[in-house]
Amino acid sequence: MTFKDLGLSEQTVRAIEEMGIKRPTTVQNDVIPSVLEGKDIFTIAPGRCGKTCSYVFPLIDIISRRQGQNILIITADSAQAVKVSDRLAVFNKYHEFSEQALSENSDDVNSEANVIIAAPDLLLEIAAEDKIDLSAVNILVVDDINLIKKKHQLASLEKILDLLPADKQNIVFTNRRSKETQDILDKILKTPAEIKVDRTKEDEASAPEPVDEVKKTSKSLKEKSGFAAPKTDEEAVALMNRYKNFGAKTPEFLLLKGELAGNEA
Repeated sequence: MTFKDLGLSEQTVRAIEEMGIKRPTTVQNDVIPSVLEGKDIFTIAPGRCGKTCSYVFPLIDIISRRQGQNILIITADSAQAVKVSDRLAVFNKYHEFSEQALSENSDDVNSEANVIIAAPDLLLEIAAEDKIDLSAVNILVVDDINLIKKKHQLASLEKILDLLPADKQNIVFTNRRSKETQDILDKILKTPAEIKVDRTKEDEASAPEPVDEVKKTSKSLKEKSGFAAPKTDEEAVALMNRYKNFGAKTPEFLLLKGELAGNEA
């Protein structure tokens, strides 16, 4: 089975190949077609099996194929939100869309973003300040509800659900089934397609390794993100703000912008 066989567009498949991913993992084989079909999905899958990409890949195509898509991805913490955002950003080379990972360092919320990624406590705080409108969300992704429970953020997640429209696609992931999350799962999902995946050795070999963004060089930051080198102060600041959560330092962005040369560089 190839990514094209799963129903992804040629542009998306090309971007995936450029990421060095050659074939779908087991969870991607099962999840990608269901996401594209608009089904509610409940997936039980271990970490490091390609789970994040199993929803990122089809969501990119959904944004491209349908106008006015508003996607909310809820993660267990801001660090994971930034990682999901980084996965999405790779596709900017082939698809036109905008996304934002909200963190404690976020100054403004981009109301025009197609995809918002955030942890429950922070998202609820921002929503309470009327900085974000959740009433137009078309697709909700919860990744991973068991980790959200461990972070003691289920109460915030439940309050967020009350701010979302009833008519939307719901996609929920967990690393294992838990009695403590069943009530909120029943609130999110009605008649979902249930997918259970046990990681195989094949999946471990084909799933992309997690990247330590803090250790990236300026060049790899640019290549992995899909961004062109910034040409204006505004572009440089935007790129710097995007990666400041990774610990990147200001001189790296001056180098990308072309402000440093020779010995300075």
